[in-house]
Amino acid sequence: MKLDSTISAVITGGASGLGRATALQLAAHGVKVAIFDLNEALGEALASEIGGVFCKVNVTSTPEVDAAFAKARAAHGQERILVNCAGVGGSVKTVSRDRQTGEIKEYPLENFERIIQINLIGTFRCITKSAAGMLTLDPLPDGDRGAIVNTASVAAEDGQIGQAAYTASKAGIVGLTLTVARDLASEAIRVNTILPGIFDTPLLQRAPESVKAALAASVPFPKRLGQPDEYAQLALTMITNAYFNGEDVRLDGAIRMAPR
Repeated sequence: MKLDSTISAVITGGASGLGRATALQLAAHGVKVAIFDLNEALGEALASEIGGVFCKVNVTSTPEVDAAFAKARAAHGQERILVNCAGVGGSVKTVSRDRQTGEIKEYPLENFERIIQINLIGTFRCITKSAAGMLTLDPLPDGDRGAIVNTASVAAEDGQIGQAAYTASKAGIVGLTLTVARDLASEAIRVNTILPGIFDTPLLQRAPESVKAALAASVPFPKRLGQPDEYAQLALTMITNAYFNGEDVRLDGAIRMAPR
């Protein structure tokens, strides 16, 4: 897929971090970008910066997702690119014991459901809505009708202690990638997933410098945190390389996460 002003894109979780970097790189190629996010201030600022459109949306809500796609398409036309970056984390052990009282605590199921709803079902919801719209388009001269990039995590393969919900949600994204790519292959829509390692995103930026330094040192090479632009570079490769389909790719400096 050639990136230019005839192409439009939707990026969920696009107001900051990995999504923001991807929006900036797509816009630099002339692509018309719609930002889906809950953070109105950051989203509107980025949309203004890149000449895009911001859509405030909770990916767990079908009506909000429908409305956001309608707004984006009214501004830019039907998107050929979807990049799913919206997601949340969280760390609670499956069961735990209070060291002082001995009280046994179970994982709060509502928290597990919330993470699955946002990370996994929210991703799939946006895939189905976007792909249905892509089917209304003719294929491009290179044969592509559309390209979808999802965001999982290395936790999908080596989740740490307390990450049961997060790992399950990201493993679910990895698990659906090939199946959805096969579902959409006859319609010339490609689907791939990136599994980022430890990246310098706004969530991590709130951590103490000593913590960030220790995390960076744990990466085999290069011994630093991943940069959002590096995620965006891989996303653009997945979008523009017509033979890239049905793949789950780690982007992690060769790290394998320890139990904790």
